[in-house]
Amino acid sequence: MRISIRSGLVLIFALSSAFASAKDVSYRFLQAISVGGEGGWDYLSVDAGARLLYVSHATKVVVIDMDQEKVVGEIADTPGVHGFAVAPDLGLGFASNGREAKASIVDLKTRKTISKVETGENPDAILYVPATKEVYAFNGRGHSATVFEAKTGKPLATIPLSGKPEFAVFDPTSGRVYNNIEDQNEVAVLDARTHAIVATWPISPGESASGMAIDVEHHRLFVVTENEMMLMMDTEKGRVAASVPIGKGVDAAAFDPSTGLAFASNGEGSVTIVHEDSPETLRVVQTLPSVRSARTMTLDPETHRIYLSAADVEPAPSGERPKIVSGTFRVLVYGPSE
Repeated sequence: MRISIRSGLVLIFALSSAFASAKDVSYRFLQAISVGGEGGWDYLSVDAGARLLYVSHATKVVVIDMDQEKVVGEIADTPGVHGFAVAPDLGLGFASNGREAKASIVDLKTRKTISKVETGENPDAILYVPATKEVYAFNGRGHSATVFEAKTGKPLATIPLSGKPEFAVFDPTSGRVYNNIEDQNEVAVLDARTHAIVATWPISPGESASGMAIDVEHHRLFVVTENEMMLMMDTEKGRVAASVPIGKGVDAAAFDPSTGLAFASNGEGSVTIVHEDSPETLRVVQTLPSVRSARTMTLDPETHRIYLSAADVEPAPSGERPKIVSGTFRVLVYGPSE
């Protein structure tokens, strides 16, 4: 392919500008959205088109208007909810209810439960696949994935997994679902058409992966691990292409395709912000202070803001869970500095 000198200069300028903006990136704290109430929490998810944020909290899913930055509703009867997947094309949402081994199918307009689907034990991560209009509930203690039809809840498959599944993402270009198997230090690769496991990839030097995000354009997964690493994996060959250090107590990962930034939310009280300089190179560009307990996170691709759930906690004896201070649950908002 012939490229003119002018075209080449334009391309170089564009790439230089992108790298410069990444180098100069600076995220800052913007606001805390008070939620209150009792109990623990897990995943957050964004419906960017509707400008809504869904936050799991004990036995309900809290709904926040991201533009007004306030709570506007809730979805009840989701015992031990871990995650909430959104299907804007169907007007439906799906909650993974860990305490009852079921997934709720929810009308997004009324926020009422339409029906519930039996899953394996302790459904954790939950994923909607638009290409097939199917839902995957990843069962933590059940070591399996339950697949059902999004519109009807009709069970389609139970996929045995090698260990405890954590977060998962879908790649529309390959038609594959990628899922972290936390206790086996591997990524399971599932074919979304056949529901079959087509590969398992080791994540060495990473150990105990939790969060995962994807760069579809460059065929890269971002996997965050308990031994304080973010790995960038090739989604075609399964190799680890690059890695960088992150903070302690990581849980979630996110990727912003517009900026090339990847994020790791660390329970120690920080967010590690990383830039994908190339499909073979990662670079830490900022360690953003957050608060202890802020482990779970999601990204709004429209505003480039990140949202983290947190609460004040009291110290606990060794081996015991810290006690959550009543009424302090909130969502922390961080975004690019002006």
